[in-house]
Amino acid sequence: MSTEDDTVRVGDRTIAISRPDKELFPDDGITKAELIDYYRAVSRPMLTHLRGRPLAMERHPDGYGGKAFFHKDVPDYFPDWIHRQEVTKEDGTVTMVVCDDAATLAYLADQACITPHPWLSRVDSLNCPDRLVFDLDPPGDDFETVRWTARKLGDLLTAELGLQPAVMTTGSRGLHLVLLLDRHTDFDGTRAFARQVADLLAGRHPDRLTTEARKNKRRGRLYLDTQRNAYAQTSVAPCAVRARPHAPVATPLEWDELDDPRLGPQHWTLRTLPDRLSDHGDPWKGLSRCRRSLGPAQRRLDVLLQEDTS
Repeated sequence: MSTEDDTVRVGDRTIAISRPDKELFPDDGITKAELIDYYRAVSRPMLTHLRGRPLAMERHPDGYGGKAFFHKDVPDYFPDWIHRQEVTKEDGTVTMVVCDDAATLAYLADQACITPHPWLSRVDSLNCPDRLVFDLDPPGDDFETVRWTARKLGDLLTAELGLQPAVMTTGSRGLHLVLLLDRHTDFDGTRAFARQVADLLAGRHPDRLTTEARKNKRRGRLYLDTQRNAYAQTSVAPCAVRARPHAPVATPLEWDELDDPRLGPQHWTLRTLPDRLSDHGDPWKGLSRCRRSLGPAQRRLDVLLQEDTS
């Protein structure tokens, strides 16, 4: 990052940078300045997944290994030009950040927000998500089971239900499968749909998959997690850095990349993803064309569930 008096120019904003040399990933010497540079470099594809969404900030002021906290409300000292949205919660309301531009993304990085976690719905229709997420984490460190499950789930969603899921590494332990929706179904409906899909797939492969939330009931099987699909829940943003050694990054994939034996959930990092995007482009470019209604898929799913139980 090229700074003058610890400031950086992003678009038409000048952002003051506090302690740019602070090491957030000391094992690799990755500083706050480098984190800001990274988010500026990936802002174009990343903002397509952040604009118009309330987000929670995962902040690590002492670096990824230090004390961390999730920050949902906007602090009073945040500048006025950062967009905000008041959202309802169980006991009132909370005003959250909406990251609509590269300057906001850089400002959040200066606040040691290593990982932004956006909602699955947008501010103009908070109760109706435009995304549905299946979270696939391995039992133990068995990423091959995650890869196998992603293929099986992807085939079910595509070939049998007529949907077009996308897949990404989480930068943590597993993969996310993401569906883009037309916002005609509320959170209760999308979550119920996701759970029915998971139940169907787990019923077909009961030795390898489960929808049992209690860990002591899973018996080494992969848990098909659909719990994120509820009002006010968040999901890690594509291209987001994770607070883990070497700064791994949540990375959108082409489906055939699942066949690469070198692939792991932390395969790409803050230092390697910009070159991947520059050399190969964004695998999720044009993903909006995959947006679908759940209505036809639900009718197909009802038939499949009836067939599998008859």
